[in-house]
This record gives sequence, C-alpha cells and structure tokens, in this order.
Amino acid sequence: MKTINTVTGTVSTDKLGVTLMHEHLLIGWAGWELDCTAPRFDRKTALRQATERLKELKDLGLSTFVDPCPNDIGRDVVFMAEVAAASGINVICATGLYKEELGNTPYFKQRSVEEITDVYAAELTKGIGETGIKAGIIKCATGKDRITEYEEKCLRAAARASKRTGAPITTHTDEGTMGREQLDIFASEGVDFGRVVIGHSCGSSDLRYHTDMLDRGCYLGFDRFGLDFLHPDRLRMAALIGLVGVGFERQLVLSHDSVACWLGKGLPDMDEKTRKLIENWNPTHIFKHIVPALKEAGVPQRKIDAMLMENPRRYFES
Repeated sequence: MKTINTVTGTVSTDKLGVTLMHEHLLIGWAGWELDCTAPRFDRKTALRQATERLKELKDLGLSTFVDPCPNDIGRDVVFMAEVAAASGINVICATGLYKEELGNTPYFKQRSVEEITDVYAAELTKGIGETGIKAGIIKCATGKDRITEYEEKCLRAAARASKRTGAPITTHTDEGTMGREQLDIFASEGVDFGRVVIGHSCGSSDLRYHTDMLDRGCYLGFDRFGLDFLHPDRLRMAALIGLVGVGFERQLVLSHDSVACWLGKGLPDMDEKTRKLIENWNPTHIFKHIVPALKEAGVPQRKIDAMLMENPRRYFES
C-alpha cells in the first residue's frame, strides 16, 4: 500500500477501487484562448456537466478517474479539484507536455532536459503553480511514426522525474506506433517498466506490437474505447480478448480518452457518418457495453477486475 496524490489530497492505493486510467475533464488545444470566434467558456456550466458525468460513473462503480492532461493543452487542476469534491470521485492529475504537433512548445523547446525534469518534479512534490495541488502521474507524448527531438527531450525528462520522485509515467501514442521506441528511451534512462503505461496501444491490433512491449514488463493502455473513427472497437476488442486469453490481463488497463468539455473549438466538424463512429465515446461505455461484451466472450470477472482495479493499484504502488 502506498499514498498517492489526487487533486483533493492524498489517498492510499487500497482506496483507488475501480479506475479509469485515461480520461479528461477539460482539453483546450494550445492557443484556444486566442480565438475570439470560439464559444465563450462557461465555467459554471462546465463544472455542473463534469460533476454530473462523474456522479454517473460513481453510480456505475467508479472510484478513481485519472486525467493525464498535459500542462500545455488546457490543464486546470482547480477545476478538477472542484469536480472531484462535488462528485466524490478520486481525480488524479498529471504533469507533462504534449506531442510537438499539438502542444504549446516554444518555451519548452528552449529548455534543457534537466530544466523540464525540474518542472515535473516540482509539480509532483511541491504543487502546481500556487494551487498546492500536486500531480500524481507524469504524461509524455509522441506523434505518428516518429519521435521528434523535442518529444525525446520530454520523454527523457519524464523518465528522470519518475526516477527522482517515484511517480509513474503514462504516454500518448498515435495510431499504434512508437510504443516500442518510447520504451527504448525509458530503458536508456533506467526506468522501471512497472511504472509505465504505453497509452493508446489499442490504436493497433498487431499482437506482435503488443507482445513486444508486454514482454518487457510495461502496461498497455486499451484506453480509446468509443473512438471508432480512429480504430474500430471490434478490433480493439479482438486484440484485448486475445491478449487476455494468453495471460496478459495483469498488464492491461482500460479507458476511453473521453473529453467532458472542450475549451475553444474542439474536434473539427464531422459528417453524419463520422459522428456515428463516436456515438459511444463517453466514459460510461466500458461499463455499459465493453464489460458485458467481454463477459459474453468468456472473459472471467477476475480478469476484468484485474484490468479495472488491480492493475491501476499495482501501477501506482510500484
């Protein structure tokens, strides 16, 4: 048992319970606040909607909601704390920087690995800004098919901050690529892979890609359920059931990467066909549809509990 940071204070890992490992309350692409044509952010309405969303999840059995929003795309830890307090759900926030393509990077491009490491470590041990709220996890990200020099710098900073503070790492990958390369960078920094989730690994259904990483001891995030326009759930499920069937259930975590509220303009306009492909993209989808489908496929409850309860607890205890 270990004590970890949430946005409303510390909690012991035996209190985490059912955990969604990758969801978001607020996201705003870097520069959103400069768009005078964007809808005005109504904080009161957003708080109410986010609180209602978490209360619904609590009724479905959720205890902990991990929001790994990086520092540079709309992170608001005070908003998170208010929602957590009103809903009774543990919310864990992150320190970290997003991929170069969409993050707000000019300032940090000029910073060294050690300077970025110091920022991460301070937010984990001292608090974020003047809020006193401490991050409980480190986030880093890469784009599709390559890791830029800037992204590598952020990965190395995440690795060093993890070793310095003991905080775990979760990552963003695009379209099921670069997870192995992320692990190579972490390995060169001496990171314990038991503290690493390679996120959005369900963007690929290549079992060799998955097992190459699982054999190294990390966790994989099957954490974009409902985002069918990126990769169909039926393929995510096929890969997940296959991996569980050969004994990897102790290294898999589940989530949706859902967004309760967009700052500025969120996703681009979609046609009706594309909109239908995200009709299940909300954080109740796993409880209402995915878990029943796993049971119907013969996955025993103990393996579902491993992915939703035991693995998050072990990951944060590592």
